[in-house]
Amino acid sequence: MTVHKYPIEWSKDNFSIKIFCSIPNIATGILISTDKNFFVVDPGDGILRDLNKEIGTDKILAISDLFITHGHHDHVGGVWSLLTYMRVMHKKSPLKIHYPEGCVEIESIYNAFLKVYSNTLPYKIYLEKISGTKKLNSKKIVINPFPVIHKEYLHDGITTRQVPALGYKFNYEGIKICYGGDTAYCETLVKMAKGSDLAIIEAGHEEDTPDEMHMTMSEAKSIGKSAKDYYLVHVPE
Repeated sequence: MTVHKYPIEWSKDNFSIKIFCSIPNIATGILISTDKNFFVVDPGDGILRDLNKEIGTDKILAISDLFITHGHHDHVGGVWSLLTYMRVMHKKSPLKIHYPEGCVEIESIYNAFLKVYSNTLPYKIYLEKISGTKKLNSKKIVINPFPVIHKEYLHDGITTRQVPALGYKFNYEGIKICYGGDTAYCETLVKMAKGSDLAIIEAGHEEDTPDEMHMTMSEAKSIGKSAKDYYLVHVPE
């Protein structure tokens, strides 16, 4: 399936994903949930509004983990508002923020947030830096982080550099959801998407000319088809 009209919803047994938005340079926001547990992936601008409408305050406060693929504004723009809401509404349980090593945006947001609110923060925030491919476990979900290829232009508009970037594969009771984040075509994503129950693949390159920032539609489809089901996201509007 190649739908990119939002929101996108998919579920199997007690494992579900809802993609509120995935628009290049605007915002991304993804909720992954089991019957009682909630993860947020790439909390871009608007994530608090979307979560409030979808699951309400009590379940927002039950969110245990944030997973960041990379530090671009359309993927982390809602982190501050989400953390602040949890503070105002007196979250008690800890929150873990998983992010790729070298993602200075998340570290900067965290440090600034603590500078402002450390004396009035009712919950603990733990930064969980990911530097390899070691499996993570949280709330009976096994998470496989994997490196992807995502570059950005420097100020001259010509030179590029590699951005610290990850994809994640979530496994709950044998059901597997693979989310590649923003990436060019790469073998790690090919491997992780294959055989997944669902693959979420970005297709952000408008032209049928490969580069090292995003995938073309044909590249994304070729990977998505290796999964049992797939959606293409981050498609330019």
